[in-house]
Amino acid sequence: MSMVYNTEDLIKILANERRACINGQRLNLKARPTGFSPFIDMFLKTDGIQKFTAYNDFRAAVHEYQREHQVSGIIWQTLTFQGKTLCFPKVDDQLIGLPSDMAALKAAKDSVISFWREVTTKMNLYLSLNAGKFYQQITAADVDRIVQRTEWASLCKLGKGDSAELILQLGWGKPEQATYRQGWPESGSEYVHAVAPGNQPIG
Repeated sequence: MSMVYNTEDLIKILANERRACINGQRLNLKARPTGFSPFIDMFLKTDGIQKFTAYNDFRAAVHEYQREHQVSGIIWQTLTFQGKTLCFPKVDDQLIGLPSDMAALKAAKDSVISFWREVTTKMNLYLSLNAGKFYQQITAADVDRIVQRTEWASLCKLGKGDSAELILQLGWGKPEQATYRQGWPESGSEYVHAVAPGNQPIG
């Protein structure tokens, strides 16, 4: 009986493949600039496109393996902020979420949001706009309105000490398509940055 790779195995395999592609050890020689615009194409390096395409092709094969063998894309994160700790599920950035993973994310949503509210009560809140190029200050009531249309939530901590910020990702649809709005509008997410008064979001 052949071995089935688990989540951690697939993460390591993808990390190794990514390194190999970046180092030029893997290329998709059929990949070429878009052909859409000669002006844009002259800024695109063929070898960069070949590396990127080779990795994307490999990752798509891994995603198909996940579906075929029902290998979860979830990793468990432990985050400590303001002296409090939360353990929560998150789909790895390079994997996909299976239907069972989505059920786990939805089940954890309330605890993630409750933790975030508890540790950010005295902080200022900013909504990320235009892929993080701009930030708009918002209120807890504004966050509550976003939460109403949210299916799952995740957290990320940046910085240390007084400059630490806690980012709440409020998402819907497939996590692997939500981060960069690849699957918009069926999949997507909003990011709310909590920062100490007087500070601005750093990321």
